[in-house]
Formats: sequence, structure tokens, C-alpha cells
Amino acid sequence: MHIGFIGTGVMGTGIINNLLQAGHQVTVYNRTPAKAEPVLAHGAVWAETPKAVAQQSQITFTMVGYPRDVEEVWLSKNGVFAGASRGDILVDMTTSTPKLAEQLAQKGESLGFQVLDSPVSGGDIGAKNGTLSIMVGGKTATFEALRPVLKDIGQQIVHAGSAGKGQHMKMSNNIGVAATVITMAESMVYAKAAGLDMTSAYNVWCAGAAGSWSVDNYMPRVMTGDYAAGFYAKHLLKDLRIALDSAAEMHIELPGTKLAESLFEKLSQDHGDEGVQAIVKLWQQFQ
Repeated sequence: MHIGFIGTGVMGTGIINNLLQAGHQVTVYNRTPAKAEPVLAHGAVWAETPKAVAQQSQITFTMVGYPRDVEEVWLSKNGVFAGASRGDILVDMTTSTPKLAEQLAQKGESLGFQVLDSPVSGGDIGAKNGTLSIMVGGKTATFEALRPVLKDIGQQIVHAGSAGKGQHMKMSNNIGVAATVITMAESMVYAKAAGLDMTSAYNVWCAGAAGSWSVDNYMPRVMTGDYAAGFYAKHLLKDLRIALDSAAEMHIELPGTKLAESLFEKLSQDHGDEGVQAIVKLWQQFQ
């Protein structure tokens, strides 16, 4: 298929490469052109604007940083809506606000487009290996039409419900991500302070009740001093704030999430461009 992809960051690069490997023609755009070079080298085609990407694509994906970036990429005069044709499927994979997802779906429908929100989980490893968990909000028929393409980039594909529900599911997921990353960090800090062998501690946690995706994937990175971003700390902070705003609208309290937000706010002051595993740097033992 002719697929467009806007956003060639850490996650986007892995997804695009898997789409290319599956035989799709992929047209890409990124605000920083140099960051698109790895996918262009694998066969992707460059376009000068998001509008130009949509003009050349039956399906257009966007995966950018923040809700304000989504608005710019979709709603500007050179945005996705300006270039899409009636019947096209437009998919935002950014972790963004449920409200914005609903607004884009409503506007898209009025223009004759099929719009889905489709955030993902699995980090850079999942994007590279095509094993992402994909959470989709929007109409069932559009979801089913897109499912074959999603199978090229993900392993667990879930239709969460109507527009915005994909974002709500991602918020519930990332609340758990924050909790497991923080508990992993505290476990490591305790083990190091007690003089334990970290490899032995890692093996115990992986095999026992303390095991988690964060332990399996982030702890080895910390042990080797690898704080490169598979999932930016500043982006998890953004997600936690979206979750807390949504929780307030639903009149529920999330005290653990508030604590996580305060810790990642502190971390992001100096380490926002590092991976979430850098949370250990809040403790002296890992500075």
C-alpha cells in the first residue's frame, strides 16, 4: 500500500522500517530532515510537508512528540487534513490527549476521512522488532480495514472503543510503566546500598514476583550505564500529566501517579532527553 508516516524519531524509525520490509511504499516527513536519513536509506521516500505526505498516501500515520505538535501536523495549512483525500485512513500514533483524538475524529469525519487514534507500547525494542502493543480508538470498520497493516508493526492489537479510547488505554498503560520503572529504580538503589551483586539481584527479580517488563528491559541498560532513550523521560512526564488531567475530568484520585509525575518532573529538569531508566539518577548511588 501507499503509506505515509510523519515523525521519524526513535519509535517511528523502527515502525517505518517494518512497513518497508512488509513491502509497502512509505513516504515520510520529519521536522528535522536529518533524522529521516536512516529510513530513506532503507527505501522510504521524502516529502516536504505533512500535506504532501497525505497527498501521496492511502493511509497516513503521525507519531510526534506532544499534543501541540499533533495539532500543527494535522490542522495547519500544510497539514494532514489539507492533503488527504476522501476515504483515506488517517492515524495518530502519538500518545496525546483523548479530547484531541475525539476532536480530530469529528473533524475528519466531516471532511470525509477515516480517523483513528492508535498509541503504542513496547518502546524502541518493540518498534524495531515489530512486536508493539497497539491500542486503537475509532470506528470498528476503519479499525478492521487497518488491522492488516497494523499486523506488520505490532503483535497485540486491541480495538479499545470509540475515538479517544485508544488514548485512554495508553494512559492506563503508562501509569503502570511509571510505577514499574520507579519500583525497579528503588529496588536497584536498595540492592546497591546493601552491597548486593546486581546481576544476582537482577536474576532473582526476573524469576520472581518482582519481575516486570521494566526489570527485563531497563535494568540491564542501567547496569551497563546505557541511558539512551527508547522512551524519553520527558515524554513519560507528558503522559502522566495527560493521565492526571483526564483523571480529574473523571473525578478520580491517582496518588501514585501524582508521585510519579513529581519524580519525573524532577528528573526531566536535567535528564528529560534520556530514557525513563535514568530515573535511578535521582539517587546518589547512580549519579
